[in-house]
Amino acid sequence: MIEPNGFKQHSLVTSLGTMTYYTADDMPWQTPETPEPEERPTLVFLHGFGGGSSAYEWSKVYPAFASEYRILAPDLIGWGRSEHPERNYQIDDYITTINEFLEQTCPQGTPVIASSLTAALTIRAAIARPELFKSLILTTPSGLSDFGEDYTRSFFAQLISTPILDRILYSTGVATAGGIRSFLESRQFARPSRITSEIVEAYLASAQQPNAEYAALSFVRGDLCFDLSLYITQLTTPTAIIWGQKSEFTSPEIGKRLAALNPKAVQVFQTLEDVGLTPQLELPAVTIGLIQKYLKMLKSEDRIAD
Repeated sequence: MIEPNGFKQHSLVTSLGTMTYYTADDMPWQTPETPEPEERPTLVFLHGFGGGSSAYEWSKVYPAFASEYRILAPDLIGWGRSEHPERNYQIDDYITTINEFLEQTCPQGTPVIASSLTAALTIRAAIARPELFKSLILTTPSGLSDFGEDYTRSFFAQLISTPILDRILYSTGVATAGGIRSFLESRQFARPSRITSEIVEAYLASAQQPNAEYAALSFVRGDLCFDLSLYITQLTTPTAIIWGQKSEFTSPEIGKRLAALNPKAVQVFQTLEDVGLTPQLELPAVTIGLIQKYLKMLKSEDRIAD
């Protein structure tokens, strides 16, 4: 895990364990006119799931907002430097701990930026506790079992559900530099040339944390997957969605169908050409520009009427 210049590690305790997060403590761009962190509005970045996932996923994006916002970028429970309880993780674990994190760090509703399956879980967190969320900016929010699809029936999900074999596959096929690079090339990035040695190093460091396999295997088995189409109609938080055209797991057509279920809340659906699952790593400058645009667009504090 690699921290951007000026950002330091902090932690807080949730019901599932200690969660690490990163915020700007010593900003190199600080001037006498720059407001103190507590005087700036808060902006939260939540990473997705996969072998080696962590807050690093957003580290090329969130420093761009640190002069205007108090940035919070946590490693979710089971990932990065946060605590890794030995358990089979469930959907409610993340809905609960996301909301606990916001309760402890944000004095009022805040914009939240999240990616992939975590973005879908964040929609459910915002449905459960709408007062914690001011707006959502989401990249590829999918429950991976949307519109009746069953991810758990896939070959890889079935394979990784085999006891003992699952740990072997994780240690030999995921938590290695070759395994990380292979996944990024085949599943996460549209262009392998955009994968740097730093990205592989950061993902590998997270994947090799003690007990890191528990959360990763829960994800790959499908324990955290669900049909987002059954929930998105309940969302009342103003939302913008960014979807990579070459997302390996779910196509933009799925995203458009999800957005169409709740056009009052989902005010923007933007596809990005030649981008995969994580535009924040492939095209961080473009992603920064879109987030800046959507933060202004979704700035109204008025909640969407039921």
